[in-house]
Amino acid sequence: MVGSLAGVQVVEFCEIAAGPYCGMLLADQGADVIKVEKPTGDAMRTWPPVSGPDDDGFSENFASINRGKRSITLDMKTDDGLAAAKALIARADVVVENYRPGVMDKLGIGYDAMSQANPGVTYCSISAFGQEGPRSTEGGFDLTMQAMAGVMSVTGEPGGAPVKCGVPLCDFVAGLYGAFGISSALREREHTGRGQHIDVSMLGTTLAIGALQTSEFFGTGADPRKLGSAHPRNAPYQAFRSADGHFGMAAGNNSLWERVCEVVGLPDLTSDDRYLTPVLRAANQDTLRETLEQVFVTKPSSHWLDAFAEAGVPSSPINSYSDALADPQVEHMGWVQPLTLPNGVETETFGPAVRINGETLPIVSAPPGLGEHTAEVLAELGLG
Repeated sequence: MVGSLAGVQVVEFCEIAAGPYCGMLLADQGADVIKVEKPTGDAMRTWPPVSGPDDDGFSENFASINRGKRSITLDMKTDDGLAAAKALIARADVVVENYRPGVMDKLGIGYDAMSQANPGVTYCSISAFGQEGPRSTEGGFDLTMQAMAGVMSVTGEPGGAPVKCGVPLCDFVAGLYGAFGISSALREREHTGRGQHIDVSMLGTTLAIGALQTSEFFGTGADPRKLGSAHPRNAPYQAFRSADGHFGMAAGNNSLWERVCEVVGLPDLTSDDRYLTPVLRAANQDTLRETLEQVFVTKPSSHWLDAFAEAGVPSSPINSYSDALADPQVEHMGWVQPLTLPNGVETETFGPAVRINGETLPIVSAPPGLGEHTAEVLAELGLG
């Protein structure tokens, strides 16, 4: 398959997660992504798990968000390194960088300078707070951004200590927004011939995906609160105790609610004034959960999952990642793909999630070794 971004050249000046994830999404769609690393490499290259011999190990964390790229090393504190960076940007379609605002400008390779040399360049800057404003010079990590953007205030059990989402969502949602903004800007360039400077902030993108929480505040003037696994406006819609653990079940409308009542053998609940609508059930969900769990704890999760599946009520075991990756739907979609690391170790990775015309995109190439393509890329620039 030829990706929709085939022929687009991307230069990535990024480390760790948000920027590299953005670059990988572009590479998955066929872009030629050149990852510019300092001589010691992206710090994520040292993150465990590291597969292979101790003296030749390769980080599987790094591999998971850097496939399909070419790696070059440049010391941009030197004249030669900086000249090579400028030459790369001068011919690029896209630049992705996730340094603190002002760093690229100080090096002379920020958007204002480079758009003079390359008016068509789409330049995406990913940072904690954005390129302007009172916090723009501050740094941030996923933890601090989850705290700053309100995510931790609605995560965890009521009355419990602050808890972050286990998945680093601030990093990855910023990368997703970056890839979306770049794709949109490339479409605009087809009409105008000019590039744009895209400003992606972790704070802004995390607040954006909190649309249900911000709208709750705007509509009520009250802060959303922690509900554990429950939903603020729907019930039953959470994890429930069973005889041997927990399972998830979501009855998101009245029809599904009626089927739940049939499965648990409590048909009278459908006419209970407290449970007539999703909003009423949500308002009384503590008593509803207690009533349902009195039944659920009499049998194991597998019983209830089978019963709800037969009734057409969405439900799920509380999967570990090994459980989730072994699900037959994952196998059918072809999402887990083999990957050979630069040191020869054979492993697996979760590949492109979006299918196109019934096909899962293949992994274009393995994650690169540090500086693996330096000579090749410099030769393309006439600097070899």
